[in-house]
Amino acid sequence: MEMASEIPVMGTGGKSYSAQFRVMYLHTDFDHYLKFSDHFADTLQVEYFSSKESVLSALYENFPADVIVAHVDSGGLELLDFIRSSSGFGNIPYVLMVDKLSEEAIETARKKHADDVFSVNFDDGDLITRVRYFKKRQWYVTNKALSKIGKEGSRTPAWKRTIDIITTGTAVLLLLPVFLLVAILIKLDSKGPVFYKSKRVGSGYKIFDLYKFRTMRTDADQLIRKMAALSMYNKSSEPVQQLENNGLCDECRAGNQCKSLLFHDGKEICEKLYHFQKEQKAAFMKFQNDPRITRLGQFLRNSSIDELPQLINILKGDMSLVGNRPLPLYEAEKMTTDDKIFRFAAPAGLTGLWQVTKRGKGKADMSEEERTQLDITYAKEFSFKMDMQIILKTFPALLQSENV
Repeated sequence: MEMASEIPVMGTGGKSYSAQFRVMYLHTDFDHYLKFSDHFADTLQVEYFSSKESVLSALYENFPADVIVAHVDSGGLELLDFIRSSSGFGNIPYVLMVDKLSEEAIETARKKHADDVFSVNFDDGDLITRVRYFKKRQWYVTNKALSKIGKEGSRTPAWKRTIDIITTGTAVLLLLPVFLLVAILIKLDSKGPVFYKSKRVGSGYKIFDLYKFRTMRTDADQLIRKMAALSMYNKSSEPVQQLENNGLCDECRAGNQCKSLLFHDGKEICEKLYHFQKEQKAAFMKFQNDPRITRLGQFLRNSSIDELPQLINILKGDMSLVGNRPLPLYEAEKMTTDDKIFRFAAPAGLTGLWQVTKRGKGKADMSEEERTQLDITYAKEFSFKMDMQIILKTFPALLQSENV
C-alpha cells in the first residue's frame, strides 16, 4: 500500500531527491491538522490520522513514515509505548505534541523514549531541523549495517539469477499489453506518474526503489484541505456561504442579537452554527480517505495488479522471485543487531520461506521474531531445491490466506 506521501528523501549514497519528509500526524482535532499541514506545507507531506489504530493499520501496510507526530491526549502516549515495544516499528522517529510545553512533559517524553516533544503550535524549537537529524541518524545506521553485512557476503548465485531472468523476462513479455493498458488508464484517470516508488532495504542491506503502479492521487493532501475549506464534503450543491447561513438560528438569520452564543476558540459563535459545522466536519471525516485513492487505484489494489511492476525490480537484480521480504527503512533499521543482520545476506524476494510456513493456526499468527528467524534460516540454507519448494507452495498458501 502507498499513501499520498510518495516523494523519497534520500537515495543510495546519501543523494537528496527532495526536501520533503513524510509525516504521520495523530490528533483528534482536525483543525490542528489543517494548521500544521499549512504551516509546514513546503517541507512536510502530512498524512492525517484520528486514532492510534488507524496509524498502526497504515504502518502494517508499509506506510513510508519518516516521523510520527502524535498528541498525548489523542492516544499519542499509548501509540508510543506500542511503537517502542514493536520489533518492526521500534525505530521510527517519534515526536510528542502537548498543549503546553513543560518540564513534566519533557520528562514524560524522555521516560517514554520519544525523540522529541513540542507544543501543539510548534512555536518553540525547530521541528524541521529535528526531522533532518532523524534522517541523518537513520542513514548512519544504514551505512554501518551495509558495512557489517558486506563481510558476510550476499551474492546471488548464478543459478538463481538465471531462473529470475528467464521466468521474469517471460512474464514481462507476456504481460506487456497489461502494463501498457494499466499505464494508459492511470494517466487518463489522474495526473501524476505511472509508477510509485518506495525505498526498501534488500540483499546486503542495499537500498533500492520498489516499484508499484500508482493508486493514489498526487494531490491528495491538498484535496483534503480544499474539501475541508470549501465544505465540498456536503452533498448539497448550495454555495458555502448559503450553507453556513442555513446553519444559523432564526435570530442570527434575521440579523438580530443571537440569544444562544457559545465561546469557542476565543470567539463568540452561534450555538446552532457551531453544531452545524461540527456535523459537517464529522461527515467529511467519515470518508476523508476516499478521494485519496483513484477510481482505478481501488481496482488495482484489490486485484494486486499494482504489484506487477516488482517484476522490473527482479529483472534489474534488486530482488529475486524467492527471498526475504524487502523491508522499509525504519523496519530494516531495527534488524541491525548481530543476531538479526544475517537475514539481509539472502536476496530480497516476492515470496519466501515464512510466507509458505504455517505456525499454529496460520502464518498470520506468526510473531515478527518467528518471521525473522525463518528469514535467517533461508539466508543460511537456501538452495535450488528449497526455492522450487517455496515456489510450488506459494500458490496454495495464497489460496489458504484467502480462506482464513
